[in-house]
Amino acid sequence: MRSTRLLGGALAVAMTAIAAPVLAEYPEKPVSFVVPWPPGDLEDVLTRMIAEDFAAEYGVPAAVVNKPGGGGGPFPGAIEVATAPADGYMIGSFVPAVSVIGHEIGIDELTPEKFDPVGIFLTYPFVIATSGDAPYSSMDELAAYAAANDVALGHFGDVLTPTQVTKALAKNLGFDWGSDAAFDALDCNTLASGDADVINTTLQLILPCLDDVKVLVAVTDERISIIPDTPAIGEVDESLNIALWNGLFVTKETPQDVRDKIAAVAAKTVMSDRAQAVASETGALVYWMDAEASATRIAGDKATVAHIGSILE
Repeated sequence: MRSTRLLGGALAVAMTAIAAPVLAEYPEKPVSFVVPWPPGDLEDVLTRMIAEDFAAEYGVPAAVVNKPGGGGGPFPGAIEVATAPADGYMIGSFVPAVSVIGHEIGIDELTPEKFDPVGIFLTYPFVIATSGDAPYSSMDELAAYAAANDVALGHFGDVLTPTQVTKALAKNLGFDWGSDAAFDALDCNTLASGDADVINTTLQLILPCLDDVKVLVAVTDERISIIPDTPAIGEVDESLNIALWNGLFVTKETPQDVRDKIAAVAAKTVMSDRAQAVASETGALVYWMDAEASATRIAGDKATVAHIGSILE
């Protein structure tokens, strides 16, 4: 009788084990890295490297999906990540306008704040530049010139951090831009054609004509190696010390082990020789800042963004 009971108990345990759902280990299916901008810029190039290494590391397809939506929103790519299941199969590659501001500018799908950083990996080499024959070579000289002349500013979108910094810096220096407009491309041709007198753009877009332009300020948190004589924004105005970065983000309910696997690959990728070559060629800062440090940075940026907003009111 006792052996019968033991056999029955063992059978029940076995049947329970068979019936219990088996939890698959992440990742078990294709993973998408969503970039809410067109292909070709730095965040796209580096995120593609991360996706390639993710696929190699974990043996599942991984690819970048570009979902452009404009510098002022509504960020359809971010909305797609925010409304997807919190399982790590859709990862956002975002700038501050998405993660810091998106929930504050009337985008319902991004409200309340939806994302947590996995890590920040890029600081864009944003600059304020003008043509080589402009009658000013510094922001102070530009301010003096703008007091009696209209100066047209070109930028990528009004809510983007570098644009806000550029406008706040003008206010602090005591002048207003004569006009400003958002452009899809801001490069050597923009200045040569006279479409804008001053442009707020990334350094790599004006590298072909760097000898024919003046770079007045780097909107970065340290000087850019390619143009070491150009001051960073914090040197010109300490209260505006902020940079445009890019990081990987997931929604807040995403499990920690999933975040850890994403971070492990990304950290290795961005410190690789091929990623650091991008930094050397473009003046970008390419690094890995972990989730905790990224969250601290974002908190500080929110305070700076609020300060900039008060200047521009």
